[in-house]
Amino acid sequence: MNATLPTADDLRAALAALLDGLPPKRAAQAVDRLIAHYRGTVPTDTPVLRDRSDVAAYAAYRMPATFEAVRSALDALRAAAPDWAPATHTDVGGGTGAAVWAVAGAWEGARSTVVDWAEPALALGRELAAASGAPALREAQWVRARIGTDPVPGPADLVTVSYVLNELTAPARAALVDDVARTAGAVVVVEPGTPDGYARVIEARDRLVAAGLTVAAPCPHSGACPIEPGTDWCHFSARVSRSSLHRRIKGGSLPYEDEKFAYVAATRFPVTPAAARVTRRPQIRKGQVLLELCTREEGLRRETVTKRHGELYRAARDAGWGDAWPPPHDPDQEPEGP
Repeated sequence: MNATLPTADDLRAALAALLDGLPPKRAAQAVDRLIAHYRGTVPTDTPVLRDRSDVAAYAAYRMPATFEAVRSALDALRAAAPDWAPATHTDVGGGTGAAVWAVAGAWEGARSTVVDWAEPALALGRELAAASGAPALREAQWVRARIGTDPVPGPADLVTVSYVLNELTAPARAALVDDVARTAGAVVVVEPGTPDGYARVIEARDRLVAAGLTVAAPCPHSGACPIEPGTDWCHFSARVSRSSLHRRIKGGSLPYEDEKFAYVAATRFPVTPAAARVTRRPQIRKGQVLLELCTREEGLRRETVTKRHGELYRAARDAGWGDAWPPPHDPDQEPEGP
């Protein structure tokens, strides 16, 4: 295991070692209940992860996916602020600590604090972190607090809030986002890539901008989202490798799955957002690539890149859903419109 920057493989190895012997049938039942909750729309005022069985099932099934989603959001933040690195990090509603693993893998030396209201989740998160070879994980602090009610410990250079807003009532969501906006240098919010998850991200984005923060990603601007409410939603996808433990719990055969997520990263320091963002999987056709973009000046737009664009065409063929456009290595070259 890398002694400094933990990877997705390190996380899967730690999970497999810690959860060896977990009864697959019982875990699968807990996973089904948790999935129904996370995809639902009814908030709760009690922790979703109730006991060790819930926490173990959640960790085995959800931690790798949460890690990849948060890592993707952090990568976009890093691209917008390549010279910035957090010295302190607070993970609100962090449960077993997937976001802490992602932060530790993105920046060396960040001191993390995980805040959650479920002691079983915090306990398992501590065990996973202690089993890692990364000093940042082993030195993380794990604090029990009522999310949306108790103040968030701070200030912190970076605050992550991942897959937790749907557990809160609307007033508690607003209070939490306002709280972190006051105390953080950068805020990253991640939610499921569903219409409801996107709506919660947009709500958080609006509050962060109103509090004076600048959107770093995924949006190329801090203005209103150009998507007409109710017609579509902005979300992205991260490829997640499935471990044998993961496949046993869910009974799947594929070695991977795609995690759909929505996110926003906003900061109190200067950033350089992407000029445009690829908002759908690129459509590769004979001699051309169709890119659906969210742009800084023109809102939503389709870009057609053909072979006659040379290097830009080759870059378009390699472009992925969620990537910045034009590619960073050639930021001044623009394709012609369709």
